[in-house]
Amino acid sequence: MIKIIDYKLNNREEIFSVNVEKPNVSLSVSEIIDNVRKNGDKALFDYALKFDKATLSSLRVSSEEIINAYNSVDDNFKRILQDAAKNIKEFHEKQKRNGFNLKKSSGITVGQKVIPIERAGIYVPGGTAAYPSTVLMDSIPAIVAGVERVVMVSPPNAKGEINPVILAAAHVCGITEIYKVGGAQAIAALAYGTETIPKVDKIVGPGNAYVAEAKRQVFGAVSIDMIAGPSEIMIVADSTNRAKDIAADLLSQAEHDKMASAVLVTDSVDFAKEVSAQLEIQIPKLERNNIARESIDNYGKIIITDSIDSAIDIANEIAPEHLEICVDNPFDYLDKIKHAGSVFLGKFCPEALGDYLAGTNHTLPTSGTARFSSPLSVDDFIKKTQYIYYDKESLRAVAKDVEYFACQEGLTAHAKSAVIRFED
Repeated sequence: MIKIIDYKLNNREEIFSVNVEKPNVSLSVSEIIDNVRKNGDKALFDYALKFDKATLSSLRVSSEEIINAYNSVDDNFKRILQDAAKNIKEFHEKQKRNGFNLKKSSGITVGQKVIPIERAGIYVPGGTAAYPSTVLMDSIPAIVAGVERVVMVSPPNAKGEINPVILAAAHVCGITEIYKVGGAQAIAALAYGTETIPKVDKIVGPGNAYVAEAKRQVFGAVSIDMIAGPSEIMIVADSTNRAKDIAADLLSQAEHDKMASAVLVTDSVDFAKEVSAQLEIQIPKLERNNIARESIDNYGKIIITDSIDSAIDIANEIAPEHLEICVDNPFDYLDKIKHAGSVFLGKFCPEALGDYLAGTNHTLPTSGTARFSSPLSVDDFIKKTQYIYYDKESLRAVAKDVEYFACQEGLTAHAKSAVIRFED
């Protein structure tokens, strides 16, 4: 049963503890990465047999497999994929930024170019669930940014196939370069390249503990989006809500995994008890009820506070991945929210909208990292290059200042390079 905590008792450890998954897989992941770097495709075929029970004849998914997968899904799901992709593209188009050119005088120009990275790697999990939403959320920002080559990897099943809904989503996004490889070995392949899989500039996408640790270890050789922890939801709600709605929203994250965190903050003790009772009614009916049960019992909590304003203060300190503001006037609180991955406003805006259809990105900072990081966006797939132009007279005007500054740092070669052009 979910814990109910009274904020006034000031039990900060219980209230503000952050659930961070830290399984000890570092050595295993390091060995996998080393094997892929040394043996390339052979290591990937071996791991497919070992971990996925799949005997592969090719790592790459053929165009025929992609088309067949798309044709195999029902027409309603095709329509939903198209609608979701349209909304995601529309939202992320607004994130595009331009460079600038600052002409300070006739002889001085400084500026900045915005350039997309050349190759992006998208990791799409397989295993206990298929996530076509991850395909949309992680590839569309890259495409909008102008990335030339988007490479997708996902683990196959024992038949050597990737789930058709994942391939259907890839087809909707226009992704044609897809490889049947998962786990830490997929991250290693994207980071360092093999005979078949190209080395990319950035790897994005969620995964299990092995994938997260692999991303951590290859960072530096390649950029990554983030190290994601277990899923989180925090709901700020008053007693004007229906308890069964709020319970359902909490469970939408609890069913992700056993370490997911679902938290309600409310100003009503009676409402807290109603939500707790609703959780007990709804959990047994879920398909993934065992997972939701462990999540709610071990990491779920309901915090009782004296006002919605106090609830917002708690949310800002926890910095949740998903934050629902379930009140009649949610926009009154939007400017008060400082730290959250994604905010869902009002009583009719469940977190699942953001997961699938609204257009905002669902790859979000977890474990309190929303204090200093952001959702996946177009910005993750660009880099900025600055430039400077001075003509002769413009340099002459400041050369002595550059020389003097450089000498304060003891860098006489720097100093000399600024004045040497004007020596006889």
